[in-house]
Amino acid sequence: MEISPFPFLNQEEISHLYSSLFQDMDNNSLTSNDNINANLKRRRKDGEDDEDKLGGLRKAKSNNNSLMSDILTSLILLDEEEKQEHQQWVIESQHDKATFDWNHKRKLEAMNDYHSHLQTHFSDLDEMDGSGTKRHGRCASLTAAAVAVAVTETAQASSEQSGSGGGSGHQRRLWVKDRSKDWWEKCNHPDFPEEEFRKAFRMSKATFDMICVELNSVVTKKNTMLRDAIPVRQRVAVCIWRLATGEPLRLVSKRFGLGISTCHKLVLEVCSAIRNVLMPKFLQWPNEDKLKMIKGEFESMSGIPNVGGSMYTTHVPIIAPKINVAAYYNKRHTERNQKTSYSMTVQGVVSPKGVFTDVCIGYPGSMPDDRVLEESALFKRANRGALKNVWIVGNSGHPLMDWVLVSG
Repeated sequence: MEISPFPFLNQEEISHLYSSLFQDMDNNSLTSNDNINANLKRRRKDGEDDEDKLGGLRKAKSNNNSLMSDILTSLILLDEEEKQEHQQWVIESQHDKATFDWNHKRKLEAMNDYHSHLQTHFSDLDEMDGSGTKRHGRCASLTAAAVAVAVTETAQASSEQSGSGGGSGHQRRLWVKDRSKDWWEKCNHPDFPEEEFRKAFRMSKATFDMICVELNSVVTKKNTMLRDAIPVRQRVAVCIWRLATGEPLRLVSKRFGLGISTCHKLVLEVCSAIRNVLMPKFLQWPNEDKLKMIKGEFESMSGIPNVGGSMYTTHVPIIAPKINVAAYYNKRHTERNQKTSYSMTVQGVVSPKGVFTDVCIGYPGSMPDDRVLEESALFKRANRGALKNVWIVGNSGHPLMDWVLVSG
């Protein structure tokens, strides 16, 4: 093997090598120093950021503490207000109890006074009258009178106390509320115009007076020790006004100066009296003489002989009943008014002057006109042969029969 000779470096090449070597070492040292400085700056910056975060956390914690203190303060104030309201309620309850006890004490004192007075009076009666039965009747009447007077004085004492507390000293009877009767007194006055009366009650004064006379014995009430009875004319007027105008009972009550429940009761009582007293007397099928006169009047009007009456079936709107609601549902009224309607049928037969000679009332609104006619007393009268040679004129809803003429 041949070994090549190794070249030796001269002085210049060795100096050049040393200079390049030391220059690289200086560069590396400078680079490392720069990296160390950069790391130190980064650590300082991170420390400052951590301090900022800690400050934000301390600030948020202080805000939460202030919010909690506000909530606790509000709860304490609400608790104090509730305690004050409870104390006020206790004070008012004690005051009401004291007022009730005072009224009760006054009532007991009044009753005791009247009881002692009655005992004294009864002892005088025992000395004057030896009849036990007569004495018993007087005792009962005097006891009732004493109780009524005691209740009256108790009510007056209560009204005086409430009046002194509220600034009003007006006294009222316990069982009667003062209401204005000016409108009815004006209508009931003899000088009230006939036209205005007819416009209000849909009838003349003479007819109204006749109804009052006919119903006097049925609707009259006696005065009691507690209140005076409502006069017959006012009772009849309430019912007729309600029937003639359909005005709500609330407005009828204000117009006549009576309570709403009283007006409702009067309407039912007078309607029942009209049905039992006036209807059998004035609503009758005509006899032969009257029927002959009616036929003549119809013939002179229409040229058709033997017409004994004109028949029509109408529907009276009612409130939905609680029982058998579907039977009173009126499909025609519901479709026309776009509102669910319930009704009751009224079938009537009238003379040429518009006087009713037959009425059938009360069947549900869902029944057609022909069904109502079949259930009426008029149909039964015709089946018995009481309508021979008599025509009853109906409408398109009635069936064509040997005694029924149907108009187109």
